[in-house]
Amino acid sequence: MAARLKEKFATEIKAAVQKELGITNLMAVPKLEKIVINMGIGEATQNAKIMDPLTADLAAIAGQKPVVTKAKKSIAAFKLREGMPIGAMVTLRGDKMYEFLDRLISVALPRVRDFRGVSSKSFDGRGNYTLGLRDQLIFPEIDYSKVDKTKGMNVTIVTTAKDDNEARTLLRAFGMPFRQGN
Repeated sequence: MAARLKEKFATEIKAAVQKELGITNLMAVPKLEKIVINMGIGEATQNAKIMDPLTADLAAIAGQKPVVTKAKKSIAAFKLREGMPIGAMVTLRGDKMYEFLDRLISVALPRVRDFRGVSSKSFDGRGNYTLGLRDQLIFPEIDYSKVDKTKGMNVTIVTTAKDDNEARTLLRAFGMPFRQGN
């Protein structure tokens, strides 16, 4: 069974984006490539046990086991040694990517307190969008009673768009709630 948003992209969104951008070739329409969820855990340098519950939360959110990221070089001011675990990340592709984006847009973002939309200025110039989330509790997969420390995360949506305008049009067609006026 394919993801709901993947089917919607194939049947409705692709044609709408092609018409809006004035693209003649259907294969040139921008699409999603991957979604990377990154959670930096700076306190892991003092306490290595803090990584386990946070990687479990990330696995519950993404639906796939995260990779623990390690420090590339030592920094004495941060009491950091090369090879120490400092974060976790997940790269989603295919059906899992579409299902995560669907849950992010329709369930998680509306649960953010005082939510007025996401910034439309977080594009990188090459058609990729990065969204910063303050805590993991906005996802319904996380059990509120088991969380002892809230951590933020970055969600990067990588598209095949050539520029920010194409990527903004694509994400808006998926239902990304961009803030009005910026």
